[in-house]
Parts: sequence; C-alpha cells; structure tokens
Amino acid sequence: MTRRLIPNCRLIAALLLTLTLAAAPALAAADATLTVTKPEQVGLSSERLARIDAAMNGYVEAGKIAGATGLIARRGEIAYFNTYGYRDLETKEPMPKDALFRIYSMSKAVTGVAVMILHEKYGFPLRTPASRWIPALGDMEVAEWSVDPGTGDPSMELVPANRDMTVQDLLTHTAGISYGGPRNAQGQSFYAELGVSSRDQNLEEFVEKLGQSPLHDHPGTVWRYGLSMDVLGRLVEVISGKTFDVFLEDEIFAPLGMKDTAFYVRPGTEDRLAVLYTPDREAGDGTIVRSSAPPQDSYLRKPQIFYGGAGLVSTTTDYFRMIQMLLDGGRYEGGQMLSPKSVKLLSSDHIGDMPRVGQLMGPGDGFGLTFRVNQNPGLGGALGSPGEYSWGGAAGTRFWIDPDEEMVGVFMIQILPHGGLTYGTEFHNLAYQAIVD
Repeated sequence: MTRRLIPNCRLIAALLLTLTLAAAPALAAADATLTVTKPEQVGLSSERLARIDAAMNGYVEAGKIAGATGLIARRGEIAYFNTYGYRDLETKEPMPKDALFRIYSMSKAVTGVAVMILHEKYGFPLRTPASRWIPALGDMEVAEWSVDPGTGDPSMELVPANRDMTVQDLLTHTAGISYGGPRNAQGQSFYAELGVSSRDQNLEEFVEKLGQSPLHDHPGTVWRYGLSMDVLGRLVEVISGKTFDVFLEDEIFAPLGMKDTAFYVRPGTEDRLAVLYTPDREAGDGTIVRSSAPPQDSYLRKPQIFYGGAGLVSTTTDYFRMIQMLLDGGRYEGGQMLSPKSVKLLSSDHIGDMPRVGQLMGPGDGFGLTFRVNQNPGLGGALGSPGEYSWGGAAGTRFWIDPDEEMVGVFMIQILPHGGLTYGTEFHNLAYQAIVD
C-alpha cells in the first residue's frame, strides 16, 4: 500500500539525493569533520540508493513513521547519509542529521567494547568467573521447573548452578540471566520481588539484588537475552575503579569524538532529541501516535543507574564512529582502541549449537561478544555476507558491520515498542542491493 501512494517519489528522491551529494559534501550540522563521497567511488549505485529515500519517505507519507536517519559507509568513506520525515511529527520539525536517539540495546555493543578494552589491558581470560570481581555472583542457584508425570502438576526447586558464570557467559547472554527473571513456585518473578530492575539504585546495588535471585538456566547452557550487559557495566566499574559512565567517556566516547553519546541528553541539546512514537493499536493500520511512556522524557535527566544494556542516547554519526573503528580492526584517527585480534574475537560465533530462547536470533545466526553474527545468509533468506555482525535497539534502531564488503550501516528511528516492524531490515536490504562492485 505504501509504495502505491508514491509512484513519483522515486524520481524525486533520486533527484534530491543527487543534488544533496553534489551540493553538500559536508555533513552539515551533524559533524563538519565527516564528508560524503560519491557512491560510485566506493562501488555503490546512486540510483539504487535512491530506493531507500523512496521507501522511507513513503512510510512518512503513509503515517507509519515520523522520521528516521540512515548512514552507509564503504571502504572507509561515507557514501550515503540522509534523513526522512520529522523529528517531531506534530510540529513538522524536520529530522536533523544530528538528532539524538534512544538507542536501547545498541548500548550493548558499547559495553562489549568497554569490557574488551579492560580484557586487553589486564589480560584476564574471558572464562574467568565474574565472582572474582563481584562476589554476589558466586555460588548461585537455578530455578528448575519440572512436571509430575502422574498428576501433570508443575513444580519448582532451587538447585546449585553447575558452575559460576564467566565474563564470556555475560558477553554472550549465556550466563543464565534473563530480562523478566525466573518465577517462584507461586508464579511471581524473583526480580520483581527483589526490585532488581529499579532505576532508583546504582549498579552495585543492582548486582547485589540480582545475586540474591536464582538464575533462569545453568551458565553456558542456553542463549537467553537478558540483563547480562548491565552486570558487565558493574564489572567495568570494579576493574577500572571508575563509574561506568566516566569509563565510557574516557576510554571510548572522547577518543572517538562521540560528543553526543551519553546516558542522558546533555543540557542545551534537548531540542535535538527525536520524539518517541508508538504503534496506534486502536487504528490497527500500522500508523503511529506520540508515546506517553516514561522514556519520552526520562532521558532528559541524568539517571542514577547506568544501564550498559539499554541506557544510552546517541547520534547517527557518533555511532558510525564506533562501528567504523571496529571495521578498521580497532584503529581510529589518533590511536588503536582494540587490537585486530580482539575485534575478531568480538565478531566470532561463541555459542555454536547451543539452544536459543526467543525470536531475536534467526536461522544462520551465531552470536559473538554482544553481536549477532551472520553465519549463513542463505539460511536467513536476506542480503548480507558471512561474518557480518550486527544488533539493534527496542525502538527500531539498527547497525551492521560487514568486513567482507568493507561496509557499515546505521539506521535510527524511534518507535517503541518496535515489535515486528521491519524498517531497519528494509534499510539494510536496500543498502546491500546498492552494491554494484
């Protein structure tokens, strides 16, 4: 339906893209130090890239998205950087290139880089038990459920974990930690009873409470998405002696020039925060309405707890700087953040045939140290490359890093819950179809 609404927009979008690239090689207010090169110089087609504009502007016209941004770089050069729609749909304020976005789980990749920086500095094995630094995570129990074969009644018992969780377990979501937490015999969440997810605490208090709860699974036995990255934030604090926000600023954001990335919107930049939207369930037609949920405004204040799994705000160009560093083997202008071997370890599959819980991993996917790893594009049925690694965020944001094609991409949008919406996937696929050599 969307594309029938805009039969002429493809030509308009292509013309606008051509004019933008010809007349404005600098990235305007987003970052004057970054420039856009002609797509054909890095093996991409301007005509094919214009299909992205047509698709996204069509969704804006149909009322399905308010606005978004997209960036594609290949062979070390930004070849595409555009915005679609509005930062604020109600006021019709256009989406700026330096818009701030709640990146939710794209925070996890930042946390993974932070842990690997410390891994390189101190040389500890990733299979070291996390209890070496956080005693509360030692000698934990697991909530095991079973069904009586005679009566069919379920029952739960607490049993000792087969071993302590390791740093590697935490980095790969195989530590036995979930988001909702296991349930007790009455069906209530242990996490809820303990106040594990409260924002009125710091990371030390958070981890102490988590250590009082049983695990969902025995460590190293199941891939289950959860609070592991938030635990790693505390691990970084203990090992480095800095609060997690300060460590990220000192070791990642400042060196890479990620001046807008933080756990809240810094004063004076509030008017750049993209408005958060949510699907209009009443209409049921894929359109959106302004969200009234707490995240609409909560990111305007410095939080008490720095969640490494979902707490950051960032811009398109800031995030590009980090993933380009990874594509470049840990190198950046001015230094070497990680060794190429560490980047290779980050982007290698660590879980093999381990059972996976949930819908976040598809056929052909492995999982690295905070990243999904594309093991077999054919099984996934999508354009891509073996070895491409990626992740996304709850509001629809997405990124990928493709060493084979020497390409990275960032897509930013703000729809929460994002659910089964596919805008980031479409951006990814349209980026790949634009490769012509």
